[in-house]
Amino acid sequence: MRDAPGRALLRPRFRPLAALLALLVLAAVGVLAAWSIRPPAARGTSAPASEFSAGRAFQHVQAMSTTAHPAGSAANDKVRDYLVRTLRGDGLEPEIQDTVTEQGGQLSGSAGGIGMARVRNVIATIPGSESSGRVFLVAHYDSAQAGPGASDDLAGVSAILETVRALTSSGRTLRNDVVVVLTDAEEACLCGAEAFVKQHPLARDGGVALNLEARGTGGPAITFETSADDEKLIGVFAKAPHPVGTSFAVEVYRLLPNDTDFTPFRESGFRGLNTAYIDGAANYHAPTDTASRMDRDSLEHHGENALALVRAFGDEDLTDLEARSDATYFPVPGGLARYPGWLVWPIAVLALLAVLRLGASARKRGLTTRGKLWGGFLLGLLPLLVTPVLAQSLWQVVTIIRPAYTDLPIDPYRPLWFRAGVVAVVALVVFAWYALLRRRMTPAALTVGGLGWLAVLGVVLAYFAPGGSYLFALPALAGALMSLLAIAFRGGWGALLPVLIGAAVAVIVLAPAVILFFPALGLVLTAAAALLGAALALALLPLADLLHPASDGRARRLALLPSSLALLAIVGCGAAGLHTDKFDTGHPEPTHLMYALDTDTGSALWLSDESKPRPWTAQFVAGSKHAVTDTLPLFGAEKLLTGPAEAAELPAPQLTVVSDTREGSSRVLRLRLRSQRQVRLTALHVAASTDVTAASVNGRGIPTDGKAGGAWGFGFVFNAPPPEGLDVVLRLATPGQVRLRAVDGSDGLSGLPGFRPRPADVGVVGSHSSELLAVAKTFTY
Repeated sequence: MRDAPGRALLRPRFRPLAALLALLVLAAVGVLAAWSIRPPAARGTSAPASEFSAGRAFQHVQAMSTTAHPAGSAANDKVRDYLVRTLRGDGLEPEIQDTVTEQGGQLSGSAGGIGMARVRNVIATIPGSESSGRVFLVAHYDSAQAGPGASDDLAGVSAILETVRALTSSGRTLRNDVVVVLTDAEEACLCGAEAFVKQHPLARDGGVALNLEARGTGGPAITFETSADDEKLIGVFAKAPHPVGTSFAVEVYRLLPNDTDFTPFRESGFRGLNTAYIDGAANYHAPTDTASRMDRDSLEHHGENALALVRAFGDEDLTDLEARSDATYFPVPGGLARYPGWLVWPIAVLALLAVLRLGASARKRGLTTRGKLWGGFLLGLLPLLVTPVLAQSLWQVVTIIRPAYTDLPIDPYRPLWFRAGVVAVVALVVFAWYALLRRRMTPAALTVGGLGWLAVLGVVLAYFAPGGSYLFALPALAGALMSLLAIAFRGGWGALLPVLIGAAVAVIVLAPAVILFFPALGLVLTAAAALLGAALALALLPLADLLHPASDGRARRLALLPSSLALLAIVGCGAAGLHTDKFDTGHPEPTHLMYALDTDTGSALWLSDESKPRPWTAQFVAGSKHAVTDTLPLFGAEKLLTGPAEAAELPAPQLTVVSDTREGSSRVLRLRLRSQRQVRLTALHVAASTDVTAASVNGRGIPTDGKAGGAWGFGFVFNAPPPEGLDVVLRLATPGQVRLRAVDGSDGLSGLPGFRPRPADVGVVGSHSSELLAVAKTFTY
């Protein structure tokens, strides 16, 4: 029997030189792979008129993001007026769609009923020369109530304004109509998009919707969601100057409980693409989502792709976009790799067969044995299991040291060092696993085992999530085929080139996915990025033995040096992350606080959604979380921290009976619900003991099957209520008295008795309920 190094796939003379060459090549490929998903450099205001300029678009961002502008606010009226003026200046004739609509099940900061809103969408059309359909450019112009929404979503709005300017100044008319849809009340309930697709005549025939979003302040603009059977859509998307997106991201997003304005379009039969930049999520919905924080390169990426796609779809035959399957696609240096969905299974099966052939060939050449191949395969699962667990544990340790991280959306302000620590966890696990097992199992068996698990995962995902199969099947296929060539070259220098090619394929396929998954799911779910990192490490196993000494004795003990260095890197990265990401005035500690006044009893509460009270919040709330449904039914069963508060002198919402009649066996109550102060939302809930069979608000019928929980049943939350109030009609099947709970909510706590201002390094968390001031009253008729 030859010793363990003799059983490696690569056995060149001058191993250190081969190892150095391999590291340099893979580093270069890694840089190219990472570069392929970087946003382009922002262009200044002097860019040609027919091209997109982030400099020009950024001027719109600055003009509109001076303050928070939630739906229904005076600030939002100013933003809408700005949009109308700008579109008119480009020669368009914008209209305002002023209507009421509902979006069941999607409430901002509320789970207790039907979400509704008065919306005022801004809509304009650029007519085509011979239209085969319509291309819709979509973004929402309202912001969350806590922040100015520079990125979410004035970046998308401004990119559309600059796109419209470029289109109208080019002197060329596209074939198809282009419809600009700048929606209202997205943050509240997706109600602007819902109103457009359900009520506007331009939406009746469907079309292609391009939605622009942001969930952070930087990073590449990623196409993360598509309509079903997207093969032809992706063919057009590939023509964009900087296409960044993966079919695996689409598969993952379909599993998440997230929605954007694209959701109503997709559910109404529109085809299309949903794009957002998502890094810097600590600023999401927060006061720190300002123009100064926006990465203008990200704005450029948004806009360049949007303009190119509008022009591409604008000249396409939109009646010929139907396809039978989703495409598989992912970024590569120079563009977007893609292939049709019917190839997913053949590639996955071929990868599995190639790995089986590799195992047989390695055994035939005496590189390993059948028993060791089985052992290598079974043990090859360990890195895929242990790495995500350790990575997630690392983040748990960090949050124990700095508990405020648990109240940030998914990432700290400066996550780079922590992400590097996760990469070091991958290196630690794989290096230690390989060093401890290489002599017992043989390098060849470990290589086959690692590639075998990638092939198995490729087959599993081909069934459950076809768009993600490529992440494992392609590296397994390339690694197995190239390793077979290495065996044919008997492991010498001639074997290095094919193994490097196989490793380069793995880096090109998996490295961008790892990079994109960090901001996509955040350190809160860092196990996902760690799993992909472990898969990449297993795909590089054919090269792994070059990093281990070939001789016995002292040199062999150096095999644990890489894992020792990785362990030091984990500690160092964690310490560096905690040191560089301290809370300060520019990166404040997130805190959440609300106030609720119950005018029935004259009592008030402070409330917070923090996991544990932060030092500033602890002066208002304490104890453990519990439901507040009976007091605030608009929150449903959500559990909150509470604390006693001094009752402020605030007027309760008014609920008056317009008429109380009988229609057959039903009682029909016609009510007027009106706030006596300026509010962002109004809610009305009926006692759970009363059966509501039909309901309408301002003439619009709404479902009655939603229940708030506790003492309250049917209810609705109306965002941006008109100052004159709401006309509510309830049809009741239950005789006797009916109890109703009216709640209205405004924003801002600074004038309340007992409120203490935040220090400069303490901020407001990005939440739809942050700083909510609610007043409630019960009525009995």
